[in-house]
Amino acid sequence: MITIQNITTKKEFKDFVKFPFSLYKDNSYWVPPIIADELETFDKTKNPAFESAEAHFYLAYKNNQIVGRIAAIINWDEVNKQQKSKVRFGWFDAIDDIEVTKLLLEKVYELGKKNNLNYVEGPMGFSNLDKVGVLTEGFEEIGTMITWYNFPYYATHFEQLGFATEKEYLENKFPFKNVKLEFFDKAQELIKRRYQLRPVNFKKTKDVMPYVDKMFDLFNSSYAELASFVAISEVQKNYFKQKYISFINPEYIKYVEDANGNLVAFAIVMPSFSKSLQKANGKLFPFGFLHLLNARKNSKDVVFYLIGVHPDYQNKGVTAILFKEYHTTFTERGIETCIRTPELADNIAIHLLWKNFNPVIHCRRKTFRKDL
Repeated sequence: MITIQNITTKKEFKDFVKFPFSLYKDNSYWVPPIIADELETFDKTKNPAFESAEAHFYLAYKNNQIVGRIAAIINWDEVNKQQKSKVRFGWFDAIDDIEVTKLLLEKVYELGKKNNLNYVEGPMGFSNLDKVGVLTEGFEEIGTMITWYNFPYYATHFEQLGFATEKEYLENKFPFKNVKLEFFDKAQELIKRRYQLRPVNFKKTKDVMPYVDKMFDLFNSSYAELASFVAISEVQKNYFKQKYISFINPEYIKYVEDANGNLVAFAIVMPSFSKSLQKANGKLFPFGFLHLLNARKNSKDVVFYLIGVHPDYQNKGVTAILFKEYHTTFTERGIETCIRTPELADNIAIHLLWKNFNPVIHCRRKTFRKDL
């Protein structure tokens, strides 16, 4: 018999976070999160996402063993400000038993119906800076710290339960040697002169911090037209600033300013922490922190996390300035592989940015939708 339990205690939340560790125990492609970091994500007193969202967390049990988990989420900004009558689900994991999946999803339906919402979509987190999508291709590719990994049967379960594809995301990678300076060097010089722009580079994290609020404002304006976008609040800006910016190599954060010091473009790249997170196996101490520091300093793979361009400067080639700066930094660091995080398949503009680098699609993922 399968039972579903709404979790509330610290022990249950720890069980919720640790369930995938047993599910993917022998899988060499799954990248475990840091347990303490995941617990903080679900803590209403620490994660500002709860100021505009509510979430309920469930574990599935069979023969007294945990066999599945799910978070049912309502982003009230999305519902009230964007008029999207949607209940989300995320952090879904389950054994290959469709009855487990069915019973977990029924808890999501209950929350949606209780609040008179029209449909359910997932897997996705609280906001656009959380993980998104169930993997549908690329099961033999190592994941990243900002994507979920899953077994092939996840998508099959959703389809059998009446879900349809809502959005598709592509993940690409290319060797850094594909990035030829001649593709954009002359162009970026012309663009800098034409629009009186200049790149801003950093050596120390403390120098990055004064720019971060401007960056999140630009993030909100540059991504506003995407169907999946929900703006980042002021409180969330401060949270992400403190939690993540100090962890990223300052030389991997690039800005472009105009003559008046206004931010017109930004990009954030991270070293790949995948293998170091596998070694850490969910724990920072005693040695996990050292593995992460080693990756921060020595990883030859980088992950393009975010690129944003002000709407007034889109389609004007401003990204060529960013690419030139990264080319210099990556050459100095001996970078070998560039990896792109999930990007909407129908976001043609973002895909055109990379065409000269001959990227290869190595993973596909989807969110699934079902009307209530």
